[in-house]
Amino acid sequence: MRTLLVFTLLFLLNGCGIVDYYFLTPPEDTAQELFENAKNEMQDKNYPSAIESLSKLNDRYPFSPYALTARLMLGDAYFLNKQYLEAIDVYEEFLNMHPRNEKVDYVLFQIGVSKFNTHHSIDLPQTQLASAIESFQRIINSYPQSQYAEQAHEYITKCRKLLAEHEIYVAEYYFKAQLYKAAWMRFSYIVDTYSDLQEIHDLADSRRKVAFYYYQQQENTERRSPSMFKSLFDWL
Repeated sequence: MRTLLVFTLLFLLNGCGIVDYYFLTPPEDTAQELFENAKNEMQDKNYPSAIESLSKLNDRYPFSPYALTARLMLGDAYFLNKQYLEAIDVYEEFLNMHPRNEKVDYVLFQIGVSKFNTHHSIDLPQTQLASAIESFQRIINSYPQSQYAEQAHEYITKCRKLLAEHEIYVAEYYFKAQLYKAAWMRFSYIVDTYSDLQEIHDLADSRRKVAFYYYQQQENTERRSPSMFKSLFDWL
């Protein structure tokens, strides 16, 4: 009888374990487990999985010892996964939350590069490029000794070249549409603004002279053209 009672108790205890296993909600991963998993996934270049772990960590444990590093790592995971807009959001949030952090220069650089990488076409708005220049310029002005300062200079030149090419595109559009005054003014703006980009400067300077010539011709033709009322009176 005693033996039967012992076996019954063991069965019930094991049964409770089985019930727990199948029916109870499993415990959540700790902040450390999520962080370590994210680190491993980053090393394996499994960025979507790293993003998932880091997002959970930031949502569940915003005040854990891993939170600050995890937030920066999340930006890097988005960046490496080429999700540049998401990376920008995370980096800028980090910057707002930790404006005096020792890695601010790195974060600014990543923001600038992310915005540069969102550039897709010469005929689209170029606001992200102008914003990228601001990030790079901030590194140069505030962190001149930063290891990213030299690259920031290089990226500014790249951004300015793309912006200048966009301006050339717009100016040529005006020219083809026979809006010669608008084309002349746009080419003149390029000459004044991008004197450091010699090839683009020289092209714009040449094209503005042509645009100005056609603009003058257009103006003279309009001045010589009789008005509608004069034509009407001549006909009468």
